[in-house]
Amino acid sequence: MPDWQRLWRDSLRDPAELLRLLGLEGYADRLSEAGRTEFAFRVPRGFAAKMRPGDIDDPLLRQVLPLRGEELDVAGFGVDAVGDLAARGGPGILHKYRGRALLVATGACAVNCRYCFRRHFPYAEETAAAGQWQAAVDYLADDESIHEVLLSGGDPLSLSTAKLKTLTDALAGIPHLRRLRIHTRLPIVLPERVDAEFTGWLAALPWPTTVVVHANHGNELCGEVAAALARLRAAGAVLLNQSVLLAGVNDDGDALSALSERLFECGVLPYYLHQLDKVRGAAHFAVEDARARGLHQELMRRLPGYLVPKLVREIAGEPHKTPLA
Repeated sequence: MPDWQRLWRDSLRDPAELLRLLGLEGYADRLSEAGRTEFAFRVPRGFAAKMRPGDIDDPLLRQVLPLRGEELDVAGFGVDAVGDLAARGGPGILHKYRGRALLVATGACAVNCRYCFRRHFPYAEETAAAGQWQAAVDYLADDESIHEVLLSGGDPLSLSTAKLKTLTDALAGIPHLRRLRIHTRLPIVLPERVDAEFTGWLAALPWPTTVVVHANHGNELCGEVAAALARLRAAGAVLLNQSVLLAGVNDDGDALSALSERLFECGVLPYYLHQLDKVRGAAHFAVEDARARGLHQELMRRLPGYLVPKLVREIAGEPHKTPLA
């Protein structure tokens, strides 16, 4: 078994254990039992090791800890926040935007972020892998307007490299595909996933490939993560980052500026800063639009333009992300 799979299987599955490891047992009464049963708790131990002991407000801890706020029924927050199901093009395919389609490669993730917009997604019925990719590949092959495929999920890097190769070998037979994009959080939360077998597969792909990682705070980008990102670049990938604006995590100018600076040090360009998708269970992370715009203006004052991510919201049914600034 590869090291990354062993480390993944050893992930924390009980939020009370994480609180004990951080010396925060006294905050166990804040945990949401309903939240953790509806949307399972999972955190790699290496990611937990970056959290500050004794600090219940640690920005990494806040992203993964199921709190009672998840139980609130807040108007406007639903189970399909961005209209994924209405955009279903076929088994495991979401086709929202012109020229590109998203392939739901798997429902598995190495970490379950509490603000995840697909926390209620019916992965059992809507994952391309369930049909050994064929229906999804056929859909993509039949639509010559699709020039880019996005591998997403879940997290596609939770699949073995052998399974990823099976998928991309099938996609390679589609002549109108020009680009591949991979959306993943694993290089951030489980950098060991970027091993020699994986980078060999990545380097051999027949398309220009962009890897979009997901980091929300500079503390996520430790030395091991920086090394994993360097391996991705060496394999020929263009690296971008998308983050989500989250109350109590990164909703201040210092945190966002430091994130952009650290990303650039790691060879990654900031891409999107998303306003929170209004998924049920995540309302306690919401930041008002006016504050979001103010923070974006602050970034523009403090940073060169290439380090300022686009502030956007995804609106169901719209043909593109909606700029907010």
